[in-house]
Amino acid sequence: MPNTDEYIGVVISDVARLLRTEFDRRVHRLGITRAQWLVLTRLHRHPGASLSELAEMMEVEKATAGRMIDRLVANGWVARRTQRDDRRVKRVYLTPEAERVHKRIWRVAEATVEDALTGLSAQESRQLMTLLQRIKRTLVAAVDDLPPARTVAAGRRPALRHARGLNGKAAP
Repeated sequence: MPNTDEYIGVVISDVARLLRTEFDRRVHRLGITRAQWLVLTRLHRHPGASLSELAEMMEVEKATAGRMIDRLVANGWVARRTQRDDRRVKRVYLTPEAERVHKRIWRVAEATVEDALTGLSAQESRQLMTLLQRIKRTLVAAVDDLPPARTVAAGRRPALRHARGLNGKAAP
């Protein structure tokens, strides 16, 4: 069995977890939870997402996503709007206040990543980004190639759909 500390999948997972942990620590000062910033970020990238779409993007059940949205509505950060052609569907949008919060969160995210990359040169940072984008494209293509029966049999659509646009096309 290989040393897991030297296995790339473990290292990528550890780095992602540590970045989230540090980011959580920093945004806590803004009075926002991880779940809230996750919703705000998803809605910023996909304004007007439905509850089902948000649940899929956040990899939670619809009821959980609904409770998150309820709290954000109560805080005045998101608004639900009925879809014109189907009154059963509610679309969720950020309020102007939430857009301001998102800008503050984004600055914290940029500083967190910048601090994490301090030990890399500018060229190494660009190379890392290029390589990670290539890996992401490979994984998105692999998920796209899965037949629906395989993904449903596994319990749910793979969690990479949010790496693509809601229309199913690869995000830039």
